[in-house]
Amino acid sequence: MVHIRLASPGDRAAVEAVVEAAYAPYIPRMGRRPGPMLDDYGALIAGRHVHVLCDEGRIAGILVLIPEEHAMLLDNIAVAPDAQGRGFGGALIAFAEKFARERGLRTIRLYTNEAMTENIALYGRLGFVETHRAEEKGFRRVYMTKLLDARP
Repeated sequence: MVHIRLASPGDRAAVEAVVEAAYAPYIPRMGRRPGPMLDDYGALIAGRHVHVLCDEGRIAGILVLIPEEHAMLLDNIAVAPDAQGRGFGGALIAFAEKFARERGLRTIRLYTNEAMTENIALYGRLGFVETHRAEEKGFRRVYMTKLLDARP
């Protein structure tokens, strides 16, 4: 059975393994490790920002959500390569939207690397709109937002 829950400290290695596997294909395209591969998942888990998607007892996807004053930052979403194509990414996005709404936030924002063109297209299909592009921490990023409806 598939479910999403808050990550615990014992999940750190599995979270890092999903991130490594999901982002490794972008290294040749970008010429460096993508930003999510550099994050401190111990601190993010301790801060209660990481959720995991479990499938038959294993962590198959991760989601990093950081509440801001006026929006929910979807800081990272990753699905293990062997679990892709099963709707887990969409389930994680739906969870992020519900999580934001429950906290009274009506906007989700995210950013992705310009080189991750398939992600930019996917987010567009999911209702995210590009707001701007900028260089940050040496990465060329595309910033996107999605306005949420008021449903619970």
